[in-house]
Amino acid sequence: MGESKKRVGVLGLGRMGAALAGALLGAGHDVVVWNRSPLKAGPLLDRGARLAATPAEAADADVVLSCLSTYDTQQPVLDSAELSGRTLVNLTSGTPEQARGVAKWASSQGIDYVDGVIMAVPQGIGTPGARILYSGSEVAFDTQRAVLEVLGEPVFLGEDAGLAALYDLALLGIMWSTMGGYLHALALVGSEGVMPDRFTPMALNWLTAVGGFLPGIGAQVASGDYETDVSALDINAAGLAMLVETSRAQGIGATVPAALKELFDRAVASGHGAHAIASVIEEIR
Repeated sequence: MGESKKRVGVLGLGRMGAALAGALLGAGHDVVVWNRSPLKAGPLLDRGARLAATPAEAADADVVLSCLSTYDTQQPVLDSAELSGRTLVNLTSGTPEQARGVAKWASSQGIDYVDGVIMAVPQGIGTPGARILYSGSEVAFDTQRAVLEVLGEPVFLGEDAGLAALYDLALLGIMWSTMGGYLHALALVGSEGVMPDRFTPMALNWLTAVGGFLPGIGAQVASGDYETDVSALDINAAGLAMLVETSRAQGIGATVPAALKELFDRAVASGHGAHAIASVIEEIR
């Protein structure tokens, strides 16, 4: 890699930390790793990584990546790593407030701080499909971009260190809601013996269509104009009532649609019955 080769410290060798270190080794970087259980480093050492005896030894690098199980587990490691004057890229999953807390601590210690969230599974790290969201110091992000690009597509969101975690949870919320709806749908059609392999292609086509609605919904939320001549909220609330009733009649749980029905009913009661579904955000807020 010539002049672009950097020394990178990696703190934490769980599945994700090991995948990060492996991708960096594959790109020719000088990688030094630390983990509470040194035995986990074996496969990486075979590929050329060096094992640090302490977090401080791993932190003697151009950039340090931290990928530990929790923020509570991470902080004592960071405290002992002697990171002053270094760049820390935190890839430990947490809340926006936790990220902001570490950013404040890093600033007090003279550490350049970038927070990141990984939108990929460990097996995807280093592939074109991996994406990692970052926020915090833009200067540090730009300086270390060549290293970060090895891990996946880097997307910088802004200097508020909590933004990456905020986006992460927002996107995961969509995923979990979608999966919950899909599993409820499988249970519903399955109550009449319809197998997943028969239903799923139709579900995928429907999700593509639903995805096409999102820009319009977003535009309505941005403008605050919820007028519609397509599908009013009260019609959708009535549809949810039918889904809840049918679910119970078919002998399955109605928890997933019942939660949405309660939310839509509240929005209708607040005066949004004739408005678009986008108006439900006012009840969420």
